[in-house]
Amino acid sequence: MKVGIIGTGSVGSSAAYAMVLGSVASELVLVDPNQGLARAQAEDIDDVTPFALPVRISAGDYGQLAGASVVALCCGARQRPGESRLELLGRNAAIFRQVVAEVVKHAPDAILLVVSNPVDILTDLVCRISGLAGGRVFGTGTVLDTARFRSRLGALVGVSPVSIHGYVLGEHGDSEVLVWSSAAAGGIPLELLAAQVGHPLTAEVKAGIDDGVRSAAARIIQGKGATYYGIGGAVAHIVRAIRDNEDALLTVSAPAPELGQTHPSCLSLPRIVGRDGIRRTLLPSLSVQEHRELERSAGILREAALSVGLS
Repeated sequence: MKVGIIGTGSVGSSAAYAMVLGSVASELVLVDPNQGLARAQAEDIDDVTPFALPVRISAGDYGQLAGASVVALCCGARQRPGESRLELLGRNAAIFRQVVAEVVKHAPDAILLVVSNPVDILTDLVCRISGLAGGRVFGTGTVLDTARFRSRLGALVGVSPVSIHGYVLGEHGDSEVLVWSSAAAGGIPLELLAAQVGHPLTAEVKAGIDDGVRSAAARIIQGKGATYYGIGGAVAHIVRAIRDNEDALLTVSAPAPELGQTHPSCLSLPRIVGRDGIRRTLLPSLSVQEHRELERSAGILREAALSVGLS
């Protein structure tokens, strides 16, 4: 499968690297306004291919995206230390308006995967300006946040994260909602399992896990300036689900009319993802408090969308 990546900074190059190591794509095309950077990244990542399955990787312009099945939008400004994802909005919206027009022109059949932050608002923007059918544009959303949640829950109860079922919904950002009420492992409610293994799920434990998930990006940015390996892995995971037609249940970001919003903002809910993109959105069981938190998160995103003329 041919995959395009727009933006070859830390995030775009990490996504390309993860896809090569995971043999996710048969061909990768890297596009960046800094053509020298794109060429250097392609050459450096190409050196990995002898240690993985063969992948053709090149740097090019938008025209070389023709025939791509997926284009990952990793372009835009980097999040600064102390800057919220929503504060990035004004700096990135103008870039995306230009980029999307070129991508759709040269790769009209591609699924557009929005990666840059603030991912929910930029996904909303891309949905509106691309003209593509519903389900063919979505963002990475809380796929990484959900992975962080499951990893920490698994560590608590001594179970592999792949056997943990739990979701982070809403905004990929400060108002995201960790869904504790339905978290489980092997069909066993997490609270019951935690008690059985001698690690009861107290309010203090939940607060620690919540902080670990919610503040992960801020801590990483404070320490090294940016996050990119985790989201690079998430991009590879999503693209594999598309390539293999997995019908995987992923918390990607897309419009959510299921919540009954008058002007549905893009946010993360469990969605079935396969070859054609999003096939169905599911509404998980939520506690009253979780439902309120999800509505609050949707409201924050609606206000942000209005601030850049999306309504």
